[in-house]
Amino acid sequence: MHPGLLALASGFATAIALIAVIGAQNAFVLRQGLRGEHVAPVVLTCALADVVLIFAGIVGFGALIAAHPGVVTIAEYGGAAFLVGYAVIAARRALRPGTLTPAESAPTRLSGVLTTALALTFLNPHVYLDTVILLGALANDHGTLRWMFGAGAATASVVWFSTLGFGAARLRGLFATPATWRVLDAAIAVIMITLAALLLLQ
Repeated sequence: MHPGLLALASGFATAIALIAVIGAQNAFVLRQGLRGEHVAPVVLTCALADVVLIFAGIVGFGALIAAHPGVVTIAEYGGAAFLVGYAVIAARRALRPGTLTPAESAPTRLSGVLTTALALTFLNPHVYLDTVILLGALANDHGTLRWMFGAGAATASVVWFSTLGFGAARLRGLFATPATWRVLDAAIAVIMITLAALLLLQ
């Protein structure tokens, strides 16, 4: 295989392995996809944020963060607080009986949805560790082909969030009742609390 294509494929595979895990950001994108609400803006926001962070790591921002670990510590506490707050909201949705599914209820304002997507992205210190530091370091290991590695990683992010957000439409039939949404929100609340605890404990 051509070295450039190999670097591209390596970046794609590495990024997919890092982002295709259950996390706060993925849970939020999935929920928006199931709701069918502001899906394109959410997918675009999350993908572009990843792309910016990946290329920031390639140009050396990762070294700056590594030299100032206090920045990551601040992000850990801020991210944990936000995750707990989001968990409380999800838990309230799960515990509150309703006659309408989220898809049938009043839509959420786009500004609020995008603010949440950005907070779940930039208040998560693992995002910086995975994209800026790890992917940035791996990209620079490829020397002159580092931008091909970065392009592969960026492509993986776009593909993943697009698949998660728009592919969720195929699961809407399973979420046609309020009870199913309550189970999903309960799972999201548990995920958020667990992630917050992990941030604080580490």
